[in-house]
Amino acid sequence: MKEGEVMDLYYKEVIGIIDEIRATEKEHILQAAHMIADQVAADKLVYVFGPGGHSNLAAMEVFFRAGGLMHISAILNQETMLSSGALKSMQTERLPGYGSIVVNDYGIGEGDLLVVVNAYGINSATIDAALTARKNGARVIGVSSVEHASTCPADHPARHPSKKNLHDIVDCHVDCKVKLGDATIELEGFEQKIGALSTYANAYVMNSIVVEAINILVNRGINPPVWRSGNCPGGDEWNNRFLERFRGAVRCL
Repeated sequence: MKEGEVMDLYYKEVIGIIDEIRATEKEHILQAAHMIADQVAADKLVYVFGPGGHSNLAAMEVFFRAGGLMHISAILNQETMLSSGALKSMQTERLPGYGSIVVNDYGIGEGDLLVVVNAYGINSATIDAALTARKNGARVIGVSSVEHASTCPADHPARHPSKKNLHDIVDCHVDCKVKLGDATIELEGFEQKIGALSTYANAYVMNSIVVEAINILVNRGINPPVWRSGNCPGGDEWNNRFLERFRGAVRCL
């Protein structure tokens, strides 16, 4: 393939998956947005957990983000982050019971809302986090790929011992449409596909949910606290109006 053609092909793949999500998942995105709007209207936090590797980026994407809700509390668990060691991260996300420890450590239970984002939707930390939160009385939104989870073999070592899929065990699910293996482009004479899509897909889903939630609140006559970039004039002054309200409540703030 000629130089410059691969990035054009990748662009088409990125736009393609976003278009597919927009065309098929709007109802589920709005359902999730209403759940978040209800939580914010009650002045309660919305917890977001992306168990494992690059899935953590989805939680970071909507946390402390310009134009995003201040009520979002990202669970940035260091043991599942690549910065603590990529292989360690993978081993931790596959460890049965670990997701339960994280959820219980945050005290997530009755009246709470947890968003679990993992494109693959099968690993132990993901499944345990969702199951434990619901057992504790919380509502759970899941963001993952139905196709990826459904086509990944039941005996794959990444799977939770129960073999459950995230999309089967949550109160609301948004399908991020990622194909098995994530990478999408094939080069002639090269065995491994290249060009992963999951970060784009998860980011589009998460930001779509957040902006729709804000719109729902505004339509109800509620002006939710929203972050302004500290890198623009007046940003610090705007954010400081709300900081004491969330400092201490949002663990990573």
